[in-house]
Amino acid sequence: MFVPLQLRELTVPNRVVVSPMCMYSAMNGEVNDFHLVHYGARASGGAGLIFTEMTDVSADARITPGCAGMYDAKHVAAWKRIVDYVHTNTGAKFALQLAHAGRKGSTRKPWSEDPSDKRDYSDQPLENGNWGLIAPSPLAWSETNTTPREMTRADMDRVGSDFVRATLMGEQASFDMLELHCGHGYLLSSFLTPISNQRTDEYGGSIENRLRFPIEVFEAMRAAWPKHKPMSVRISATDWHDDGLTAEDSIAIAEAFAQAGADLIDVSAGQTTPLAKPVYGRMFQTPLADRIRNEARVRTMAVGNIFEPDHVNSILAAGRADLCALARPHLMDANWSLRAAAELGYGKIAPPKQYRTGYAQMQRTLARKDS
Repeated sequence: MFVPLQLRELTVPNRVVVSPMCMYSAMNGEVNDFHLVHYGARASGGAGLIFTEMTDVSADARITPGCAGMYDAKHVAAWKRIVDYVHTNTGAKFALQLAHAGRKGSTRKPWSEDPSDKRDYSDQPLENGNWGLIAPSPLAWSETNTTPREMTRADMDRVGSDFVRATLMGEQASFDMLELHCGHGYLLSSFLTPISNQRTDEYGGSIENRLRFPIEVFEAMRAAWPKHKPMSVRISATDWHDDGLTAEDSIAIAEAFAQAGADLIDVSAGQTTPLAKPVYGRMFQTPLADRIRNEARVRTMAVGNIFEPDHVNSILAAGRADLCALARPHLMDANWSLRAAAELGYGKIAPPKQYRTGYAQMQRTLARKDS
């Protein structure tokens, strides 16, 4: 887990990744002090690579009004402040994940601003101020969500331009890496799966046709992104539904993005339909990353209920993935990687100089427990 990974000219110092996690705490797409502390703490915690939360390419591409954006000059400045902090004070690399929510947009934050209200409002439409939704086909996410408008070629052109604009802004903000979100039922994901793509034109039907628009977007972004900087693509490798993506589909998707210039496939799963029946368990999505890595012959990142150093090491040592992304463990322990290094007796990881005495004390404490 502490072996560096080379992606184009980027050297990721170790294989532990802070997974993209929506914080729903931006204002009009602009990240703020919360995000500075959130990302800064996790970058200081020893992970080799951290990802932004899903960052949307236009105001109407957001999931909720609290989602982060990259479509305004003020967004560039706000993100650059955080990127500069990470680069100046830590050894972590920073990746920007770009997305469009598609038919899952225009919804409430998961929580109420009333602290006494503990209900979960995920995927619930806004009470007011809803914006129009677009998707490959006019199919609502659920019975309570707004039905999207089927995208025209003009809509595709506009969305493609939004992704390219956000890509250029990501370079202005000095991000090290870029990820295109094509998973979890958002716009580009909904083109890939037959559950939400029921078009009868050249963008629907076969997996080759369903890939057409996501690949167009990726290729335009790759052309705009510096050649020396890597790009990854997050996919849902299964819909956890009998009518969804097949294993062969996910291999074809990974191969197509790799041929278009993707350096890494971020292999997630599900969240493409509320009817999904996922099979949860320890490292439950790792077999998907394993299959894609070894059949499509492309680097992969495993994610999903990976929470112990032994999980990470076993996945990497067995050649099942090249990176391991941890989400909830990093929410509860920003220093997960430093703690793992101390537990394993690995002495070469470098905490921020301000924290070195604390790290040394943790190493000594853990060594006494072992003895």
